[in-house]
Amino acid sequence: MFTKDIYTNRRNQLRADVKSGLILLPGNKDASYNYPKNTYRFRQDSNFLYFFGLNKPDFVGVLDVDSGEDWLFADDFDMSAIVWMGDMPKVSELADSVGVKNSAPTSELQKMIEKAIVSGQQIHFCDPYRSVTRDQISRLLGLQYSSVKDSVSKELIRAIVKQREIKADYEIVEIEKACDVAYLMHTEAMKMAKNVGIYEYQIAGRVEGIALEHHGTVSFPVICSINGQTLHNRYHGNQITEGRMLILDAGAELDNGYSSDITRTMPVGGKFNERQKAIYETVLDANMKSIEMCKPGIKYRDVHFVACLAIAEGLKKLGLMKGDMHKAVEEGAHTLFFPHGLGHMLGLDVHDMENLGEDFVGYDDETTRAKEFGTAYLRFGKKLKEGFVLTVEPGCYFIPQLIEQWQNENKHAEYINYDEVMKYLDFGGVRIEDGILITKDGCRVLGKPVPKTVADIEALMA
Repeated sequence: MFTKDIYTNRRNQLRADVKSGLILLPGNKDASYNYPKNTYRFRQDSNFLYFFGLNKPDFVGVLDVDSGEDWLFADDFDMSAIVWMGDMPKVSELADSVGVKNSAPTSELQKMIEKAIVSGQQIHFCDPYRSVTRDQISRLLGLQYSSVKDSVSKELIRAIVKQREIKADYEIVEIEKACDVAYLMHTEAMKMAKNVGIYEYQIAGRVEGIALEHHGTVSFPVICSINGQTLHNRYHGNQITEGRMLILDAGAELDNGYSSDITRTMPVGGKFNERQKAIYETVLDANMKSIEMCKPGIKYRDVHFVACLAIAEGLKKLGLMKGDMHKAVEEGAHTLFFPHGLGHMLGLDVHDMENLGEDFVGYDDETTRAKEFGTAYLRFGKKLKEGFVLTVEPGCYFIPQLIEQWQNENKHAEYINYDEVMKYLDFGGVRIEDGILITKDGCRVLGKPVPKTVADIEALMA
């Protein structure tokens, strides 16, 4: 938690941006995974965490914009809960710790909402991503469960995005702490990947253990696979063998919710062969050119296409693509190899604020989302501002099913040398990802640098 003044100032800013009505910010509840009392590790809703700071289940926050009052609703622990879970401060004490003067039992929340409805006060809330929260809002506001989405406040969503997208210095400190834990995770994986014959799950387990050792957890399920052509491959049952590369896409989430997200691709056994090195350095070139380009005022979609062109030109040098690469990228031929976007925002969520809707976070009236294959998956396209934190993660993948489909359709045959591409069906994929902060004049990579040149990776693995 930060100081109470930080949370008070955040709530005051939100009230100033929303203008009138009640703002309803439900926290998360515990979630069960095989029977009611056996729950997942609790993860608080990020909006509630941002404005109220309490990492406890079953809280609801309300900001009364018209009166200027803040409320927290939750029930104090009874003796039964204390026996099983230990003592906890009173709700009023927790409320005071984050600058909230008013607190009440959960039963009083319904009365406040009903009074607001009768008086004609608008009630603002975001689209809930958990069904239990959707049901809670449905019952509180007397809405049909299926129509809750129709009553979501775009005014509130835009106000939250406006505030959360610019990271304060104290937030950068926390994100960098998470990046430094990720450094330990990735360098340990590189050392382990030298051991031909071990299994992916041994590396994934050690990586997750490092996050736990640093009073956190992983910021998303670890992607650790020799089949890197599957972008979100969460299967860890393969034995790692010579001639393959291992993708590790993993980050840490601190106890306060701030996250990191880094990807590295490493050669099993410790040495890149010539084919691996050529593809890897093509992706590295795209990564470094993209980072160099990032600064305030530049559209991130333009940075994405710089990465696309770098990958296409690299593949042309290897004989996998042909013709005019500028036209190839304009027409989308590169998406056979790079079928996703360059990056996303990073902060309290590993895909920061994605629960509010990608288009609210990554796009605006000036920059709208593309609909074409590949480019449609670009989560963030609008102009960069000082204080943005986002990822830069170009990749190159050889997806057999996609390659075979495009070849059968003779798709972009003027740009793709299918005879050569077919020789790479067993290759897998390469992705290289860093988290960056947009500064006044450019950007900087966050955290202790994780090795990413061929020489540096091989040196560490040795």
